[in-house]
Amino acid sequence: EVQLVESGGGLVQAGGSLRLSCAASGFTFDDYAIGWFRQLPGKEREGVSCISSSDGTAYYADSVKGRFTISSDNAKNTVYLQMNSLKPEDTAVYGCAADKRPCSLRLLSLWQFRRASDYWGQGTQVTVSS
Repeated sequence: EVQLVESGGGLVQAGGSLRLSCAASGFTFDDYAIGWFRQLPGKEREGVSCISSSDGTAYYADSVKGRFTISSDNAKNTVYLQMNSLKPEDTAVYGCAADKRPCSLRLLSLWQFRRASDYWGQGTQVTVSS
């Protein structure tokens, strides 16, 4: 059974940090691009970041570049999203996605559509207070 289980969300003040985790199981981790999308309140879904499990290549949405860092622990089949300098506009449900297509900015743009990735998790809430 394929599972993507997110954790690490919560409430934080603006300027603070959080680290999200996505634990993957049930598929060959190295064969997939893994990453994060977010559903902002009343807005479209946005692809936030992805990483190639095989070579560590990573891409970021412009809205988070320089503040968020994605990393992968292949031994644990887990991907992390370190979020620094958080802003109230980062408030969203953050979901983990796994995709057979290569990690790229194009892939992030496709992740704005529901069910666009091969697998996805249920999401974790991140709330940033001003």
